[in-house]
Amino acid sequence: MPQETAHSPLAPELALPPLFSAVRLREVGDAFAHAISIATEQGAGTLVYVGRFDLAEFALVLEPDEPLEKARRVFYACMAALADALAAHAQPNTSVTIEWPDSLLVNQGLVGGGRLAWPHGVAEDQTPPWLVFGGMIRTVSMTGVEPGLNPLVTALEEEGFTEVMSGQLVESFARNFMRIVDSWQESGFHAVTKSYLERLAREQGVRRDIAENGDLLIRRMGKVEAVKQKFLPKLGQPAWFDAKARGPRA
Repeated sequence: MPQETAHSPLAPELALPPLFSAVRLREVGDAFAHAISIATEQGAGTLVYVGRFDLAEFALVLEPDEPLEKARRVFYACMAALADALAAHAQPNTSVTIEWPDSLLVNQGLVGGGRLAWPHGVAEDQTPPWLVFGGMIRTVSMTGVEPGLNPLVTALEEEGFTEVMSGQLVESFARNFMRIVDSWQESGFHAVTKSYLERLAREQGVRRDIAENGDLLIRRMGKVEAVKQKFLPKLGQPAWFDAKARGPRA
């Protein structure tokens, strides 16, 4: 059963799949940092979330069984699960896309994205004791700017997600993540690749794939060799995240 932190005894429980254990923080909490700090002690399936109305903010502790270089690919499964969670609550004809590798867009406007952390000092060929995926989605805009004036950023409320609560998105993420992991175990990483790549914006004459180390491979019609976009540097600098505001870019 989900467990609550001592500093939030009245927090409502999330309806999570088996093997998940929820830890709720108050609004000033940092789910990503907290999950990293307790990853070794609490272990896989620990899901830290923050009780905010303007953001769906959470972080999930994972325990991979592959060397770090390959284990980071779980980021793609997490991103696909978060995109599917958004799509499940969207109005008809709402566009939910991923801008490689970490940004989530609704109707071409940025709403948030994902991050990944791993222990310092772990070599690429070593299996890390934990990974932490952090997700953050802007549900309500707090900038005071009139909706639509900046088409490059948006919030779920502005795109028709009027009755969706942050907790519902976290619950949907957890369910979709388990579904994608089951497909990964049954059919190999190709199942994850398919779930993730179908969320990228379509481009005529282009075929994409994901390498074993997470790099994005782009093959254009008529070209023999694939163009490679490096995965690891991108993970270190999330394109969607504003560190000063500790939230999605506004």
